Amino acid sequence: MQSQATSNILMIRPMRFGFNQQTAESNAFQNADLASYDPLATQAKALREFDEMTHQLIAAGVNVIVYNDTAEPHTPDSIFPNNWVSFHYSGTVVLYPMQAPNRRLERRLDIIDDLAKRYQVAKIVDLTRYEQEGKYLEGTGSMVLDRMKRIAYACLSPRTDTSVLAEFSKRTGYQVVTFSAADANGVPVYHTNVVMCIGDVFAVVCLAAISDPDERLMVRQSLVNSGKHVIDITLEQMAHFAGNMLLTVSNKGQKLLIMSNQAFDSLTLRQRDELDDFATLFHFDLSTIEGHGGGSARCMMAEIHLPLK
Repeated sequence: MQSQATSNILMIRPMRFGFNQQTAESNAFQNADLASYDPLATQAKALREFDEMTHQLIAAGVNVIVYNDTAEPHTPDSIFPNNWVSFHYSGTVVLYPMQAPNRRLERRLDIIDDLAKRYQVAKIVDLTRYEQEGKYLEGTGSMVLDRMKRIAYACLSPRTDTSVLAEFSKRTGYQVVTFSAADANGVPVYHTNVVMCIGDVFAVVCLAAISDPDERLMVRQSLVNSGKHVIDITLEQMAHFAGNMLLTVSNKGQKLLIMSNQAFDSLTLRQRDELDDFATLFHFDLSTIEGHGGGSARCMMAEIHLPLK
């Protein structure tokens, strides 16, 4: 049976991390005031945050597979690999269409070839042709997958297109649940994985971001019907990346819920107690990566659900 969490995580160590002007228009989580910051200092800080996070994950028993980014071409967001690829229990690898031209350069078949030495890659589903039509679906940023129930939750945005979702559903067998979501300022949320996180028996979701009451009820009911204990977060907590978490498991079977310090600090004591019943809360300082990149802990991890050879 397909499990929700895995101990095998792909991460990309950045070489030239920085503020990406090409993504800033649709990502309100990027801090525009940081656009002029010294790129060398920004890269150094991001690298320290990345290395500390991977060090702690490995020490906790997570199998973190790290690939170094390349200096050329310049890919300021390469630290977020979950947007260009996803790996599935069936042996399927999916490649996704990306909105920003410089993010398309992040796709690296050499990484997939290398992983194929250890894992079974039965087929590659390539959806990247949709870029030519101006239609996008940015992996497990655009979709939050309930892998156990085969449901893909997706908030529609310039980066999450219904026709590509339909193709993903057809090729993978996932049922798709779509909705619209916006932040406290009414700005559409760019990726679903800042709105919600799905664990094995729990879900964290900002229902207030879903303004349409029918859609809000539909999402909540789908989660409940799937056996999830729903933990509702506020719009302010969502703005602090409290929805951007990922459930992983150590090689000893310990469940770890990965998030940033900012996300953890925004949670109430009651929410922490609730979540602690389901997994050990594991959090890191990712302030540079969050501010410049507009993504957090979950965005940095692409789960490898492929079967071993």
